[in-house]
Amino acid sequence: MIECKNLEEVRQNIDRIDREIVGLMAERSRYVKQAARFKKTDADVKDTKRVEEVIARVRTLAIEQGLPPGIVEDAYRAMISGFIGYEMRERRR
Repeated sequence: MIECKNLEEVRQNIDRIDREIVGLMAERSRYVKQAARFKKTDADVKDTKRVEEVIARVRTLAIEQGLPPGIVEDAYRAMISGFIGYEMRERRR
């Protein structure tokens, strides 16, 4: 992380990070699409046990990085919800 001299630099760095995050989400979506091939039922897609495992893991990662874990949990729950919908549509194809 660099120390920014003004708000414009802060925003440029946030925009750069957002591009990276979206790129990683796109990569994640390609794996989600592959996962849809292996799941037989809607329950397999929703897999609440797996969701909670992921949430616990990312909360721990957040703490290790000095980020409030609630922020990561909220973001991941929203992202997982979106990916579950995407995977359901892919599985039905």
